[in-house]
Amino acid sequence: MSTLLLRLASPLQSWGVGSKFDTRDTAREPTKSGVIGLLAAALGRSREANLDDLKALNFAVRIDQPGSLLRDFHTARQVKGSTSYVTTRYYLADAIFLAGLEGEEEFLRKLEIALLNPVFPLFLGRRSCPPSGRLVLGLRNQKLEDALRAEPWLASDWFRKRSKKSMIQADHVKLTIVSDAKADDPGVFLRQDLPVSFDQQYRKYNFRTVTDTVDALSVQISQYNSELTTEHDALSGLED
Repeated sequence: MSTLLLRLASPLQSWGVGSKFDTRDTAREPTKSGVIGLLAAALGRSREANLDDLKALNFAVRIDQPGSLLRDFHTARQVKGSTSYVTTRYYLADAIFLAGLEGEEEFLRKLEIALLNPVFPLFLGRRSCPPSGRLVLGLRNQKLEDALRAEPWLASDWFRKRSKKSMIQADHVKLTIVSDAKADDPGVFLRQDLPVSFDQQYRKYNFRTVTDTVDALSVQISQYNSELTTEHDALSGLED
């Protein structure tokens, strides 16, 4: 088995789980349904297409930079008539995640190519949230958990600086990993984000079992010190 790693980063992301009517929520990390939607868009599949091969992939997310919760009030107007109403939408601002998909190498290679050459536009949970920077980190000849633990910390420089300043004695930051789990694994819980259909007339999601490991990985902040320069000369680019 191999693992395909993705870097999910954008100024705004939104991964709805229990959105109802005029309130659109977001989970604190990417959902499996959201990432499967990303893959389906890259492959050019219609909303009515079968998703069994994508659902079968083992899925996990490492929270490298949790971001902050942002609430937005969005005014909408009916197509016919003058009635307008306000919806509440939640986003994650400045968040960065490492997502992993484990499966057969041949199928993952197909997904990698599709993500680099997508048929439909890609977005992180909502159309207004396109990914920024490098999305595809590539294939790893490792199991999912091993690949997530081995990959370097993806947090931005400013977040590393802030993390370093907030440390009084310790020099480590703890990263959380949220992953698919078996029903008899310890500490599992249910999340309704396994898509059955993305059909706009018949959207349906099943439950999956998930485990949440809060201190799954400890990262030593000082090893990134060479990257955490604080000096800045605005005129340095004009020098000979």
